[in-house]
Amino acid sequence: MTSTLGTLPAALAGKVVTPGDRRYQALRSTYTTVGSPAAVVRPESPGDVAAALRHARETGLRVAVRSGGHGLSGSGTNDGGLVIDLGAMHRVEVVDRASRLVRIEAGARWAQVAQALAPHGLAISSGDHGNVGVGGIATGGGVGWLVRQYGLTIDHIRAVEVVLPDGTLVRADADNEPELLWVIRGAGAGAGIAVAFEIEAMELSDIGYVQLAAAVDPAGDTLRRWAQAVREAPRELSTTVTLASHGTSTTAFITAVVASDSPAVIRDAVEPLLRIGDVTAQEAHVAPYTALVPTQHLHANNGQMASATTNGLLTEMTPDAARALVTASAGPRPILVQLRSLGGATHDPTPSATAFAHRHQNTLVIGSAFPPNSRGALAAAWAPIAPHTDGAYVNFESAPDKNAFARAYPGPTGTRVTGLWQRYDPDSLLRPQP
Repeated sequence: MTSTLGTLPAALAGKVVTPGDRRYQALRSTYTTVGSPAAVVRPESPGDVAAALRHARETGLRVAVRSGGHGLSGSGTNDGGLVIDLGAMHRVEVVDRASRLVRIEAGARWAQVAQALAPHGLAISSGDHGNVGVGGIATGGGVGWLVRQYGLTIDHIRAVEVVLPDGTLVRADADNEPELLWVIRGAGAGAGIAVAFEIEAMELSDIGYVQLAAAVDPAGDTLRRWAQAVREAPRELSTTVTLASHGTSTTAFITAVVASDSPAVIRDAVEPLLRIGDVTAQEAHVAPYTALVPTQHLHANNGQMASATTNGLLTEMTPDAARALVTASAGPRPILVQLRSLGGATHDPTPSATAFAHRHQNTLVIGSAFPPNSRGALAAAWAPIAPHTDGAYVNFESAPDKNAFARAYPGPTGTRVTGLWQRYDPDSLLRPQP
């Protein structure tokens, strides 16, 4: 790929940021990765996106696409290429309140979405931070605060507007381009640029929010009891766990979110977590959903969190898996280990319904390491965990190689994904074939 920017099309006048522009420093990078692109395009319409793609094809510039949010993999920027940043396309509209149908442009971030939907008593399970972009979640999966009640974000996408690599704007739904809709919901990054989604939201205003801390034994029995408690819990309960070690002791910091404003429902959902071991409650209250993804989260991404990340899905929290997780977080080269509960509504779709085929696993495990030698530390700590995993989630992988692709899109799913990527992007303009 060349790094020659060439003569920009008139349609993009005023929408291109180059290194000499004062805006460049705020737009060159993702949350984890500092980039040096030849230019960042800030399209305001599907036509602008098409113009940017045509220019990249004509000049041979490498393309990176981002929806404006975190982008943990770093693939939302590059060096010497063209970045298409959808952040200026961020409109949120309630299309039909009766059916809870919402149209969201891909450059919106979830704090903006939550803020717009709150007056209507609606919400979408949407990642765990307000600065996460809609486009990345809605083309990769979407494991959010309400995941066991709502399912994945992609499970509720009813239609998507896509600019294909050849510049064509297509609406994909159950009746028109159903194969494009299928691949966008879980593997969209290699098929086209999704610019807007129609998503079915859920009725929700306030939620139960509880913070717990639990002592974790070296064998990981606490984690096994947590996994069992969540597996038996009502769907309203979704949890995340962060493991933190200090010397010889390990603590699990648990965030429990209950998709209800009923004190009785919240209490009944959370009480089993109090019995998983030595547990203390640090915070408990009823809050609006917007408190989980507040507008205060919105910030520029300038590579401030350099890291290496990988993940795996667990069907069972076996003794060996639990012990490996504790060891990874407390060993001589510890990594940050986070666990997110699945199950509930994530198990409802058939594995072939979307490009996210993982419909029987119960826990998402994420491992992250930080400089120096973040990749080496992550590889060493993750090696004992990997044999216990069954699949992976594309959005928490910072080394998207062939092995990562096979774990995210196993067997027939991967074959179907690669076939559709080839159909819609035969020249691999958006992403090299795995």
